[in-house]
Amino acid sequence: MSGRVTGVRAVLLVEGQSDRAAVVALAGRMGRDLDAEGIEVVSMGGAGSIGSFVRNALESHPPRTRIGALSDEAEASHVQRALEQADFGSDLSTQDMEELGFFVCVRDLEDELIRALGTEAIEDLLTQEGDMGSFRTFQNQPHWRARPLDEQFHRFCGTTSGRKVRYGRVLVEALDLSRAPRPLERLLAFTS
Repeated sequence: MSGRVTGVRAVLLVEGQSDRAAVVALAGRMGRDLDAEGIEVVSMGGAGSIGSFVRNALESHPPRTRIGALSDEAEASHVQRALEQADFGSDLSTQDMEELGFFVCVRDLEDELIRALGTEAIEDLLTQEGDMGSFRTFQNQPHWRARPLDEQFHRFCGTTSGRKVRYGRVLVEALDLSRAPRPLERLLAFTS
């Protein structure tokens, strides 16, 4: 017997590919193999379409399949509405949504990870990843020159195709596991 779970037992919805990379990376760092556990991590391409993703997960998986999600703070109302339309309850609070497995990041997951690591670690990662020169050029742009480093880095990650996804993984790999962002940690705990 391989110990591999057959079929899907949980579906985790995330806003984008960088969030997906972070969830998978943290699971790996915690010694978990989400595929072997029967856990799908699905990138929705933004929380605006969460209603159709929730409906699809409910319709295409067995009734006991757990459905959870991670969303940005600005998108929490989309998540709440989707849950209410799928008959998960009404007038759901953030706590109600968490009990259902739907977790909200302060601003977004990148912001949570940046705060968990701190700016000194961010600069070290930029150097290790060979991006410090490009980052310094970005910092010198008039619009970004006076901004705090965390805001600069947050925006810098989205300026080149693939960089945000790469840093979703890189930030998690550098993270002290005791400082993992609460929404990310709770999402994975929801599936264990």
